[in-house]
Amino acid sequence: MREAMFYKKLNGNKVQCELCPHFCVILPDEEGLCRSRKNYNGRLIAENYGRTVTISLDPIEKKPLFHYYPGKNILSLGPNSCNFACEFCQNYQISQQKVPTYRISSEYIIELCQKYDTDMVAFTYTEPFTWYEFIWDSAKILQENGIKIVMVTNGFVNPEPLKQLLPFIDAMNIDLKSMGKNFYTDICHGRRDPVLQTIKIAATSCHVEITNLIITNENDSDDAIEAVVNFLSEVDENIPIHFSKYFPHYKMSNGPTSDATLYNAYHIAKNKLNYVYLGNILSENETRCPNCGNLLVKRDFGIKSYLKDNHCPQCGQFIYGKF
Repeated sequence: MREAMFYKKLNGNKVQCELCPHFCVILPDEEGLCRSRKNYNGRLIAENYGRTVTISLDPIEKKPLFHYYPGKNILSLGPNSCNFACEFCQNYQISQQKVPTYRISSEYIIELCQKYDTDMVAFTYTEPFTWYEFIWDSAKILQENGIKIVMVTNGFVNPEPLKQLLPFIDAMNIDLKSMGKNFYTDICHGRRDPVLQTIKIAATSCHVEITNLIITNENDSDDAIEAVVNFLSEVDENIPIHFSKYFPHYKMSNGPTSDATLYNAYHIAKNKLNYVYLGNILSENETRCPNCGNLLVKRDFGIKSYLKDNHCPQCGQFIYGKF
């Protein structure tokens, strides 16, 4: 059994987890909110260590990452746990419920990368920070074997665990679900401010892109969209944002996001952000130079990049990302 990192022991064999801002106080033989860490006789154990719900080979655009080696495939896997309980969760079967998992190792990940000719791994599908110990133990050996690490995360993690892991992380897609504090507490059962802090810290260390799932009658107003855009523009106007179409799922029955709402979000964001994309909707999603408008990356049935060393070949403008 792998002892968890980031916790302290309390009286009566209780422990307090310090991985995420929930700071769960866990009684003996009980689990934290994320269901990944359990108290065994006063020791916090990472119960999900080395166990994944699935392994897939995906286009990196599905993460979504549009400015990080477009057109490449990435090995994707994730744990059976999450520290949020979003009522609209698109993967609730594997994030909110216990399901069968498969035991894997760092060495096996390397073997799969070699087999499928990829040098990138994504920890994704649920919440990878609840898989902290396995990612921590795997990160160095993956890095030594030339494998890049991507995390697709809700960003709800404490600063110290984040900072310790970031030197091994090459890219992140972070969900910014809303700028509304009540949205996070009432619908996601978490808190907003730690997520904003994660975005700020990660943006100084690795490649970052943001996803905002727009939910009908919840975070789809002009004010709600502008608040997300304003925050991100203050961090870095070059960070790409993906506005994604919502469909009714799990506990939420609101109607699907209208196409008009997504296009409206696109036009609002383009006033302050250089790279804006739409997800779960038919859209060109081309990357164009923010300076001269030249086509840089065309996404159709394949990916065609016209970039030259991260610069626009027409005007020389630097383009954020890895290409």
